[in-house]
Amino acid sequence: MKTPDCPCGSGLSLARCCARLHGGEPAPDAEALMRSRYSAWVLGDVAYLRATWHADTCPPDLAPNDGQLRWLGLSVKRHVLTGPDAAEVEFVARYRVAGRGARMHEISRFVRENGRWLYVDGDVRE
Repeated sequence: MKTPDCPCGSGLSLARCCARLHGGEPAPDAEALMRSRYSAWVLGDVAYLRATWHADTCPPDLAPNDGQLRWLGLSVKRHVLTGPDAAEVEFVARYRVAGRGARMHEISRFVRENGRWLYVDGDVRE
């Protein structure tokens, strides 16, 4: 029986990819954290999203997907270190809502604190 592919698009199984990070293994870099966060959005893992969101910017009303939105795929455009403990990841995430396809293009900022990468915020591009 084939194991499910990871939603992040790595080509690995979920168990060999993002599930390890969802289980508590630290992300080796900001791109891996971003991919694991995308997978968490797909899987509705709000606890993981909160745990990997910087406390200064995490919204208080973060809620799971209500079923109206369906994530379709992720494409990472670039990952660049902007300092010893800072990075940016540019990505495009495709999704469908109310039967219509859409995409989110974002440049996300990450910081590493106490050996763990955290999502800070991002700029959405058109």
